[in-house]
Amino acid sequence: MYSAYINSVPAPGNPRRRAGDAQAMTHTVTLISRDSGEEHQIEVAEGETVLEAALRHGLHIPYGCRNGSCGSCRARVLSGRVAYPREWPPALTREQAEQGDVLLCRALPERDLALEPRRIMATPEGFRPRRRSARVARLERICHDVMGLYLKLPPSNRLQFRAGQYLDILLRDGRRRSFSMANAPHEDALVELQVRRVDGGRYTNQIFARMKPKTTLQIEAPLGDFFLREDSDRPIIMIGGGTGFAPLKSMLMDMFHRGIGRPVHLYWGVRALRDLYMADWIEVQMGRQEGLRFTPVLSEPHPGDGWAGRTGLVHRAVLDDYGDLSGHEVYISGPPTMIGAARPAFTARGLPEERLFCESFEWARDRPLAGLWPARGRF
Repeated sequence: MYSAYINSVPAPGNPRRRAGDAQAMTHTVTLISRDSGEEHQIEVAEGETVLEAALRHGLHIPYGCRNGSCGSCRARVLSGRVAYPREWPPALTREQAEQGDVLLCRALPERDLALEPRRIMATPEGFRPRRRSARVARLERICHDVMGLYLKLPPSNRLQFRAGQYLDILLRDGRRRSFSMANAPHEDALVELQVRRVDGGRYTNQIFARMKPKTTLQIEAPLGDFFLREDSDRPIIMIGGGTGFAPLKSMLMDMFHRGIGRPVHLYWGVRALRDLYMADWIEVQMGRQEGLRFTPVLSEPHPGDGWAGRTGLVHRAVLDDYGDLSGHEVYISGPPTMIGAARPAFTARGLPEERLFCESFEWARDRPLAGLWPARGRF
């Protein structure tokens, strides 16, 4: 158990949970937006994270992975104390904690709190996360290790979401598996997921080997803070790693549909040529959209690929092309190692941290923790 205090060194202990407590405790948390000064009070239940409670109250605070890996939900403690029940969040340094910063996706209040997140927005009723039933409409092998999973929702239960967001598939044992939606919001007849098979991954193996059309799934959606910010006309750099292309595809389709003409330079990093499973689709879009550029990057091209294009790490390709990122917005989606390497490198090139939007695909942990959001599961 880890605890974080404002202006003090983190220390163990959790006075919220005592043997013989007759009932679960709740705490009042005051959220004050750093950007606007707007203030909200919410009740956080026993075992509930601050982020989970905020979403339940219809408040949108910047967040991404929900497992402490991306750092998007970092906030400053103004008063009170929080605990991290299992492990220290990877994206929070000890120095940040000593300055009073916490990650809301992992933080459990130990007493009433006042917190200062970067931004707070009210979420319209139709866009609030909720549980729904969905039926598998079809499965389509996209490439050697990626399956297109297409879900149909009842017409009376239309899913409203922002392009780039994700959903959770709720498993019977309480675990979750998260997948970004690759379709645009206006194309909602079917929800498109791009599922990569992972060696030893129990759920993706089930999708590839045993899942059939007409299977009923329980999902929770929409989720995530990864969507296009529309209060800007800055040029956009999009970076996808592997199936991190899925939410970027959703964003691009939405932009094209709504006539948003901001220049976009799309980078897609994969291992080998066969992993560029929608390169043809991108080429078609480039012929239709004047402001779209595409740079594929292979990290381990096969000898038979005959690849003469860019190689190496995809974020390095961006750095090679852009000496100054101060005038751009960057949307990056993929594994935490990619995002962890890109964040300091891009801010060193002048990109303000508030213009870097991340979707971290973390592997799920198979041990569910009561009262905590599990990791962004990709298998």
